[in-house]
Amino acid sequence: MSRIILASQSPRRRQLLDQIGLTGYEILVPQADESYEPSLPPAEIVRSISRKKAEAASRLAGDSEALIIAADTMVFLDSLRLGKPHSEQEAYSMLTSLSGRTHEVITGITVLQGSRLETCSDMTGVTFRPLTDAEKWSYIRTGEPMDKAGAYGVQGKAALFVTGISGDYFNVMGLPLHLLGQMLSSFGMDFFSFS
Repeated sequence: MSRIILASQSPRRRQLLDQIGLTGYEILVPQADESYEPSLPPAEIVRSISRKKAEAASRLAGDSEALIIAADTMVFLDSLRLGKPHSEQEAYSMLTSLSGRTHEVITGITVLQGSRLETCSDMTGVTFRPLTDAEKWSYIRTGEPMDKAGAYGVQGKAALFVTGISGDYFNVMGLPLHLLGQMLSSFGMDFFSFS
């Protein structure tokens, strides 16, 4: 069996791989160029970055038969990217922008093994209820938003802000499992074989 490598340090992505029964994988965090042409559509941006991460992880692994899983997730509001906030004020501004509106969470996934590379993306719409200033500041002071794109993590207290999700919930956590499962199946992985 080939080595399986997750090219990510995200604890949420590890949790999701564990959830679907993927075991024995390694974590390798490559230094990849995450620059992109701003005029690209959002889905192409995340696909491009996930490809770069997978290729960098493959070089770092030094094993052409290793199966590499890489992902990149971004939050967009009206086609404007909301990255990780650099300050509490920036987090407050992001939460204010998201308040009472629907935004998009888009993840690019690349699976790479040898010369075979497959890249896809998934989009999920997330709607927030209107937030009060007190709620925004209270949430910011928990520290949760400071290392998350869009200044929130749906698996934490920000779940209290969400009134609707259109698409894969797990995509909002950083890894659309239905899409990843299909991709890994095409590489010969069977998640339902118990022999």
